[in-house]
Amino acid sequence: MASRTPPFSRFEFMIAWRYLRARRAEGGVSVMTWISLIGITLGVMALIATLAVRAGFRAEFVDTILGSNAHVTVYTSGTISETGQMSRLMTDYEARAEAIRAIAGVTRAAPLVRGQVMLTMGERSNVAEVYGIALEDLKTIPRVAGSAEAQGDIARFGDGIAIGSGIARELGVMVGDKVRMISPNGVRTAFGTSPRINAYEVVYIFSAGRWDIDRTRVYMPFAEAQGYFNREGGADEIEVYVADPERVDDWALSLLGTGENTLLWSWRDASGGFLRALDIEDNVMFVILSILVLIAAMNITSGLIMLVKNKGRDIGILRTMGLTEGSILRVFFLCGAFTGVIGTAAGVALGCLFAIYIDQIMAFVNWFGGGGVWDPSIRGIYELPADLRMNDVLKAVGLSLGLSFIVTIFPARRAARMNPVEALRYE
Repeated sequence: MASRTPPFSRFEFMIAWRYLRARRAEGGVSVMTWISLIGITLGVMALIATLAVRAGFRAEFVDTILGSNAHVTVYTSGTISETGQMSRLMTDYEARAEAIRAIAGVTRAAPLVRGQVMLTMGERSNVAEVYGIALEDLKTIPRVAGSAEAQGDIARFGDGIAIGSGIARELGVMVGDKVRMISPNGVRTAFGTSPRINAYEVVYIFSAGRWDIDRTRVYMPFAEAQGYFNREGGADEIEVYVADPERVDDWALSLLGTGENTLLWSWRDASGGFLRALDIEDNVMFVILSILVLIAAMNITSGLIMLVKNKGRDIGILRTMGLTEGSILRVFFLCGAFTGVIGTAAGVALGCLFAIYIDQIMAFVNWFGGGGVWDPSIRGIYELPADLRMNDVLKAVGLSLGLSFIVTIFPARRAARMNPVEALRYE
């Protein structure tokens, strides 16, 4: 008795590859094969490019938040004075800051004075949010002290103020210019509170990488901010940086125990809604693009059905020569699998190239569109980022190959169950 051939033998690959390359005159379906191949390639490319852009957008968004804002802010619930006024001034800020720095995993704790003012330069004006902070604490803020596009000398911070590049652009300010700062809650007199107007030299201009921060953020020396905003002997809050911002909630109990009436506000509280929206959008985009890949993979089914119909005579001959139903099934399964594998490989290559050269591609799109394609005032960041991750690539590859293999099974089974007598009856 002849021995059975093992599954996916060499001759099965040879027959499948021959059928796949067959010209239309020989009963092949090269046009349908090309349609399937191109469809899968574009679908996988779009899936990888979308996942890379979404991952890059989230990473850039989080990085700009964590690089210029506190991971968690510590403040007090406030006390009521004898006159019935509510005050949230933190008078024991130095002791609290020391206690917070002693907590394992806390990398930085800086007292702040915050207030809103109007900055003017000539006839131009802009609303700004002022952060009163010590020089040594300012130097530890990555996106401010480490700004690649910074101008001026941060060491001269004690002689003036540091402003965002957006404010500088709006007011037409350069390093060395003086701007007027107007606060409505200024000098307290017997007749009430009058606006406070001071002039400060701009000694440092930074770019944090976020349009909204660069357009509103101003840093002032801590002691000067205390006097300017009537916070003598106190601070409004303490900004805290931790070793792992993604697990910032792990430090909540320790931070709450550093003083009475302590309240916390983390970066997740401030931006959690936007991050959840990004996660939902990622899942929706993956499902939509998966449907596109499925539609492209369905073309493999159409092509294989036509191939089985055209190769009915060949199937009958192969069966009479001794090929089993399993061998016939594997031959036509390989025909569809070849298309899926080649299309997936091409899609991965194009998708990775798109993610790697996204800056050049966006520059071309911006030039072709006449400029203004990417508006940072709407999207918050200055350019379209892309973060190519192996996990995303593997997800796209697994989805494409899985769908390609699944849709191939039906026409392959149809070919395997074809009766050789009926296939050869009219030959």
